[in-house]
Amino acid sequence: MPTHNTSFPLDFLWGAATASYQIEGAAHEDGRGESVWDRFCATPGKVRNGDSGERACDFYHRYHDDVKLMRELGLDAFRFSIAWPRVVPSGRGQINEAGLDFYDRLVDELLAHDIEPFATLFHWDTPQALEDAGGWPARATAEAFAEYAEAVARRLGDRVRHWITHNEPWVHAWIGHSWGHHAPGRTSESDAVTAAHHLLLSHGWATEVIRAAVPDAQVGITLNLAHSYPATETPEDEAAAWQMDGEANRWFLDPLFKGAYPADLLERNELVAPVLQDGDLATIAVPLDFLGVNNYFRFVVSAGADGPKMERVEESQHTDMGWEVYPDGLHQLLVRVANDYAPQAIYVTENGAAFGDVRVHDGHVHDPERTAYLQTHTAAVAQAIADGAPVKGYFVWSLLDNFEWAYGYSKRFGIVYIDYPTLERVPKDSYYWYRDFIAARERTPRPSPIATG
Repeated sequence: MPTHNTSFPLDFLWGAATASYQIEGAAHEDGRGESVWDRFCATPGKVRNGDSGERACDFYHRYHDDVKLMRELGLDAFRFSIAWPRVVPSGRGQINEAGLDFYDRLVDELLAHDIEPFATLFHWDTPQALEDAGGWPARATAEAFAEYAEAVARRLGDRVRHWITHNEPWVHAWIGHSWGHHAPGRTSESDAVTAAHHLLLSHGWATEVIRAAVPDAQVGITLNLAHSYPATETPEDEAAAWQMDGEANRWFLDPLFKGAYPADLLERNELVAPVLQDGDLATIAVPLDFLGVNNYFRFVVSAGADGPKMERVEESQHTDMGWEVYPDGLHQLLVRVANDYAPQAIYVTENGAAFGDVRVHDGHVHDPERTAYLQTHTAAVAQAIADGAPVKGYFVWSLLDNFEWAYGYSKRFGIVYIDYPTLERVPKDSYYWYRDFIAARERTPRPSPIATG
């Protein structure tokens, strides 16, 4: 049975999440510069069907209507990301005021509808000019990020209280710099480790400048985390699961909360040592106001000949991404993070599922699998709270079907269907379930969002 949301704290925030390159479009408008994803998408063979985010969901022009959908949904909060090349087209230097104007308008529109803005400063769309100058493996990119963060905080900080520096640095570092499946398409493990360090370092610097510009800011970072389970109880599989946990989870959690990289990952420590400067770890470990947790699946790990090996649990349900549906993995992950790292607060900043949605003859989109996914995963969050995890909010991924990176438009995560030829928005059954679930909570006054000017 789905958990009724009176199991949640009265001030719990219900939200939805998106990312700039995945929804905005308007890639060549109002002075926006080129991003690594623009370049990656223009490279033949990198993205399915040759898709790109050039138009995406056209949120840039249609945000008024989309905010109305959020209000009808009953959202307390909306997590969006800011496109760095829209604000600083060359990555450093001249600010594009027209780009900041867009986010000004978006924030005002959200607040006018009593929706709390959660702004993410980086969701992987590095300005191409910075990539050309060395990208995230270069320390100068971390310095540029802090400058960009300060510019945004100074413009929006009178109205935006919740700030997320980075989204999923593991994904950007490894899938983008070691595996080559994401922009910028590099294939160097050394580049991945160095990029990860500079992402974390820039998080620390950005946190400092945001707090200087916005004294009452709540600042955090979002990590993609998954609970790691050994495939069997053998010592070999248990060791492999711990190594996987180290590579995917502890490599980021430990420096953020303990001021050190995991000592057991010897090869990675050798790679990070040359770029680790005095004071870096203290900067990375600046106290967080909250930790954002993105979770979609668990790790089931065995000992392979070349290291940890991910196992597929055939008897489980899997999403259109091939990811196992295992809600207790989210529950156990949240409790583990709370027990081992004691963050002041946790937000589930992304959780959702892709399924092969179609619009049928009645004009609607019936997605019972996603509705069941949301039921069971919100119940898992409730259980984690009951077990002591300080979870303060939940953001479904995603509000809209959108550009799913290297998969193009072939995967649909939204609770609102996008008819891509027309860009018509069609709320799915899961949207209506989420609306009714939010509406059923016990009402209590929330602090009003900061008033607009």
